[in-house]
Amino acid sequence: MTIEEIVSHARLRTSARVGGRHVLAIQDTTDVRVHSDNSGMVLHPTIAVDADDGALLGLVHAELLKREGGRGGGRHKKLPFDDKQSRRWLRGIEQAATLRASGAAAITVIADREGDIYEDFALRSPDVDLVIRAGQNRCLSDGSHLFDQSNLLPQAGEMLVDLPAAPGRSARTAKLSLRFATVEIARPKRQVRTAEFAALPDSITLNLVEACELDPPAGAVQAHWRLLTTHPVANVEDARRIVQYYRQRWTIEQVFRTLKTKGFDVEALRIAEGPFEKLIAAALVAAVTVFQLVRERDGAAKRPLTDVLDPADRPALEAINTKLEGKTLRQKNPHPKGSLAYAAWVFARLGGWTGYYGKPGPVVMLSGLIHFQALLQGWKLHDV
Repeated sequence: MTIEEIVSHARLRTSARVGGRHVLAIQDTTDVRVHSDNSGMVLHPTIAVDADDGALLGLVHAELLKREGGRGGGRHKKLPFDDKQSRRWLRGIEQAATLRASGAAAITVIADREGDIYEDFALRSPDVDLVIRAGQNRCLSDGSHLFDQSNLLPQAGEMLVDLPAAPGRSARTAKLSLRFATVEIARPKRQVRTAEFAALPDSITLNLVEACELDPPAGAVQAHWRLLTTHPVANVEDARRIVQYYRQRWTIEQVFRTLKTKGFDVEALRIAEGPFEKLIAAALVAAVTVFQLVRERDGAAKRPLTDVLDPADRPALEAINTKLEGKTLRQKNPHPKGSLAYAAWVFARLGGWTGYYGKPGPVVMLSGLIHFQALLQGWKLHDV
């Protein structure tokens, strides 16, 4: 199979799960191979997350791009937009828009600062809304600048958010002050002014939501997000909702973690290009599956087993579950048959989790999933 076929098959499965849902299409870029001269390869996926219950619905899009080594010298700034690697962000938006045809009630694309590109706002489909963290102190249509304007806004309210642990940061609950306003960002000046660029609007009206941490712990980096969105923001409740949408971006970071250090360790692969790209695409699909299991281990979203398994595999799963259960209540699978949480409990037990301490993470879930697939092959051979 080609990379495109692998991704397309995964997208078809995701499309079957989005009916009637507000989908957050979260996209980001991560390194999967880095050479000594800083050349290598990057992966840019888009995943679908339910905006209401946080369930990971699957993969929407992915592409692999080669990165040149050394100093770029600003060469990319001289290229037409369609020839730039940053065009990948708009392709992610375009692929997310196709979910409307599959019945999604609404689609909001989420991106971090690297996705703050004028064309993304100007050329987005009307079927898609955006929440993108501002990465540039953009010029506004009145000649002022975005960050200067946000500093002048009055506080509209507060909210609490849980900040997960990250390199150099312990997990904590942060109190954020909220400010919001409507802004009109001006079309940027470019070295290359193609006919396509000239056709872009002179300015775009967006809403700005600023969330800034109050009284961060001593020595900690203050959480501070300026979010540009096409969603209406009329009051503080709207502002809180936009921040909550953006906070779901953490999900794709966890998928990357599963793909790399806490799961498949793809950065350690030393196979040649060609097979490497296909293996990365397959591993991405598998990493999404593993994190679907981790995300649903408590049964919070009540997702069905069919999110990760073929219905024909259910008898084998239930037979294995019977062998794994003990006599005490703590040793019983607490989730209903046919649920994804039921499968997650089985895979976690197969991966070495005792059921007594902590919660199973990606490494345990991946080990259990591999073990289950081996048992499943034996089950199928028995029935031949």
